[in-house]
Amino acid sequence: MKACTFTEWQTWNNSPKFDNKSFIETFDGGQSFAWVRSQDYLEGIFNKTVVRLRLYNKKLLISIPKTADIETTYKALSDYLALTVDFNKIKNELPWRSDPILKQSINAFPYLRILKQPLEETLFGFLCSSTKQIAQIKEIVQITSTYYGKTQYSRYHSLPSWERIASLSETDLRGLKLGYRARYIHQTAQRLKSNPNILTSLPNLNTIEAKKLLLSLPGIGSKIADCILLFGLGRLESFPIDTWIEKILRKAYGLETLSTQQLQSFAKAHFGDYAGFAQQFLFAAARSGELKLKTA
Repeated sequence: MKACTFTEWQTWNNSPKFDNKSFIETFDGGQSFAWVRSQDYLEGIFNKTVVRLRLYNKKLLISIPKTADIETTYKALSDYLALTVDFNKIKNELPWRSDPILKQSINAFPYLRILKQPLEETLFGFLCSSTKQIAQIKEIVQITSTYYGKTQYSRYHSLPSWERIASLSETDLRGLKLGYRARYIHQTAQRLKSNPNILTSLPNLNTIEAKKLLLSLPGIGSKIADCILLFGLGRLESFPIDTWIEKILRKAYGLETLSTQQLQSFAKAHFGDYAGFAQQFLFAAARSGELKLKTA
């Protein structure tokens, strides 16, 4: 197989600003499962785009396969990083002035962003995520891409389309370390095959209706639906509650007696229209140890 050679590092003039912690957390902190760390850069493949990213003076440097088109890559990255969204303005609208927990979390990751990922890939990634660690989900995504995805630039593989996944048996899927999730992915693929407009209709629905449609797919509960809405559809009001966020709300905010639904209501009322952005700051700060949570 012919080796894939990359260009020299190039400055991306439209790059958003990052510090190192925010850079790593944005790309490799659980929003996406498409990135791997290699020496002093990140390498990722999304929507058939292969790119390496390095941080220099708070800006991104880019290296791509020599046969790739740089302008196409810039456009893909611009969409992926949601450059049309003013995250600094949104951050300023969060209630950090009256919420020291949120303020501490924002200060720890001041340049954190929410990615706008390809919807098909986001759906697959989070269907794999139930009771799995980030490293395990990334392994499943990589194995699935290698076995059933399309080859990109000699040695890289993109995730297979849902049409391709629908052609696989549940037994095929279980061979990808999916365990019980294979059944849900198989059933979802068949549902998408018989209702091909589901994915194309989601961006046109309001968030409540989009979540209702996602919840109708096999294997998708409230948390996974909110992750897909937040990271695949850019619905910044969506507030996924995983074990980290539940622990933060109960221990740091003193909401031990509230149900999950009540925690959702609190998040909507307290964090407002951009609750999902607040959630990502809290998640990053707690997972990294920047935010210390009380033990019982």
